[in-house]
Amino acid sequence: MKKSIGADAVLYPTPLTVVGTYDAMGKPNVITAAWVGLCCSNPPCVAVSLRKARHSYASIVERKAFTVNVPSERYVKEADYFGLVSGGNVDKFAATGLTAVRSELVEAPYVLEFPLVLECKLVHSIDLGVHTQFIGQIMDVKADEEVLTDGSVPDIYKLQPIVFAPRCHTYHGVGKYLGQAFSLGKQV
Repeated sequence: MKKSIGADAVLYPTPLTVVGTYDAMGKPNVITAAWVGLCCSNPPCVAVSLRKARHSYASIVERKAFTVNVPSERYVKEADYFGLVSGGNVDKFAATGLTAVRSELVEAPYVLEFPLVLECKLVHSIDLGVHTQFIGQIMDVKADEEVLTDGSVPDIYKLQPIVFAPRCHTYHGVGKYLGQAFSLGKQV
């Protein structure tokens, strides 16, 4: 029997990502964001939801651009740190020793050390309450060659992305392989 646990922002798994922006002074900044997901395939788009009070919020509105960076498990401490301090008070790149790279396509930085990056131009903003959902059209995806299979396909095991468990506030790695999508259902 299922038990009601109430209305809550709970969806498993939730990806741990880092959103990159430039602030009003042109300083690169990043924020940890778990309320992120693909929302359209043509044109390719991603949705990122942030609270209005966050330093990165105004940067996205002003610059009309952002990056979505996927850290590997190796960088879980840095990714967590990015959500603990404000870019208005701290240079997060200097504090962690990570490298901000200027995108050539959008007015936003990305994290050099993170193996997968989506470069996005802002196409829609939707006020949802305490969060605003920013819809970004993905202008390019950059991936470290060592996380690719067949030259252009990101391999989830090589990438080692981090997932977030919202209700218990924990980070996890990716689980075991279960089968090929769009074929398992044919066996039912």
